[in-house]
Amino acid sequence: MPARRILSLWFPRLAAERLLRLEGGVQTAPFAVVRDVGNMQVLSSLNDVAQAEGLSEGQPLRDARAMCPDLLTRLANPQAEAAFLAVLRRWAGKFSPWVAEVPPASLVADLTGCAHLFGGEVALLEQVEADCASLGLTVRAGIADTLGAAWALARFTGRGAEQVRSGDAIDQEARATRSRAAKRRHWERGGAAPRHAADGCDGTRIAPPGQLRAILGPLPVAALRLRPEVVGQLNRLGLRRIDELSGQPRAALARRFGKDLVLRLDQAMGLVPEPVSPAKPRARFAVRLTLPEPIGLEEDLRAGLDRLLPALSEKLREKGQGARRVRFQAFRCDHTMQPVEVGLARPSADPERLRPLLLMKLHEIEAGPGIDMLRLEAHVTEPVHATQHRGHAGAAADAVARSTRKGQAAALEDLIGRLGARVGLESITRLHPADSHIPEKTTKILAAAWSEPARTWPSRPPLPRPLVLFRPEPVHVDAPADRPARPPSRLRWRRRDLTVVSVTGPERIAPEWWLDEPEWRSGTRDYWRVEVEGGERLWIYYAHGGAMSAGWFCQGCFA
Repeated sequence: MPARRILSLWFPRLAAERLLRLEGGVQTAPFAVVRDVGNMQVLSSLNDVAQAEGLSEGQPLRDARAMCPDLLTRLANPQAEAAFLAVLRRWAGKFSPWVAEVPPASLVADLTGCAHLFGGEVALLEQVEADCASLGLTVRAGIADTLGAAWALARFTGRGAEQVRSGDAIDQEARATRSRAAKRRHWERGGAAPRHAADGCDGTRIAPPGQLRAILGPLPVAALRLRPEVVGQLNRLGLRRIDELSGQPRAALARRFGKDLVLRLDQAMGLVPEPVSPAKPRARFAVRLTLPEPIGLEEDLRAGLDRLLPALSEKLREKGQGARRVRFQAFRCDHTMQPVEVGLARPSADPERLRPLLLMKLHEIEAGPGIDMLRLEAHVTEPVHATQHRGHAGAAADAVARSTRKGQAAALEDLIGRLGARVGLESITRLHPADSHIPEKTTKILAAAWSEPARTWPSRPPLPRPLVLFRPEPVHVDAPADRPARPPSRLRWRRRDLTVVSVTGPERIAPEWWLDEPEWRSGTRDYWRVEVEGGERLWIYYAHGGAMSAGWFCQGCFA
């Protein structure tokens, strides 16, 4: 079995070059992407022009503008950058079927048994650089036996041990300690570590098989994917290179710096396996029909749709999925495309449920010079499960009853889907019970397409509720009492003088003390059902007062 070979691709300017591609290519002015860190904006990605001006990642934007007044900036978009990295992962699939994303700007691929297809590893790297150059992207690559070693070669090849300033640097020490510091070696005072003749750091990006220790030894300890604080502590102790670190007692390193340091070292050297976990490709449910001659009639579109729907339904059933949104695309001869889209109240793979919704949208398609290709895609899907029946007679009867209810539910869902195709699924709502004794909070409004009908409703309230419920409106009475025992005989509401004929009640409802409801700051309420001359029945209450003054209000009307 051939030795594992891992390719690491690092895109150091991914965020900036993604935006430059959208804005037309190479940017000759300094350009940077900024992100928010606390109450400050810092640079997160730069183009080569900005880097040549002395700017660096992590630098505050105000300092960067002081150094480079001509700096152009754009806000970071992590979601778009992640989507762009996913596109690059699909591109990297040409070199290996085993590719994984390493956010925010890296890819890793297992090249075992693949490099010879491109003429070897050197030719493969040349192909990678050529492709990225055509895409306008900067890439740094490394190939080694382990993921950690390839990651290190891609980022630190040819850089040597980096100088990390610390408290031991002589220009950072107090005057009284400088004489003592002069007796120490210069690399213990913050200077660069000495290079040995056996370093062998020739800047290669490809580690020969079985030579990880010789290749990684001259690289800085930061190449082990350690936390910055751990790298700083190691540098202050004079451990700047990997070969200097690997010669130290492992138990002492683990006690002082944690097990992560030893783990990263073993992973880079191949002593601990670190597999590449590729992203699972997203299932795509789409079918297309290429036409020998352009079409333009609605009947032809119907015929093409009838040929596409069974194929799409078969793909959905194989994966146990149902379509929630379906897009029908018509590609014209002039290289333009017009889509129509429909949504379903419940996921389904049944062509007979999809066809009527799509037929309602076909008249919106303009044929233009002619349509030469049709495409049908279920771009939003959900799992669906088949109904399983039990074997004995009683279970069979239950299954028949469930099937009947299911058929009725399917008819309602089809109706919701057809109405949604015209007015939008978000416009169709249904009421669900809510767990509250407050009258206006006993129900909640949910979208009918994304909610199940309520199976049970709570027990009926002690007194009937009005058919129409609205926000409380003040009711004026002639002689208000401090705590009236019953509603007044005459009241004024909505500029009308009303005479009370009959009264039913009261029903006392207290506010939810654990919530601060603005409408219920008037305290406990006594609700009454009153009938006035003319037959109108109102739902009024007396608020006993709290944060707001007491008084009479009307909140609803009975049928």
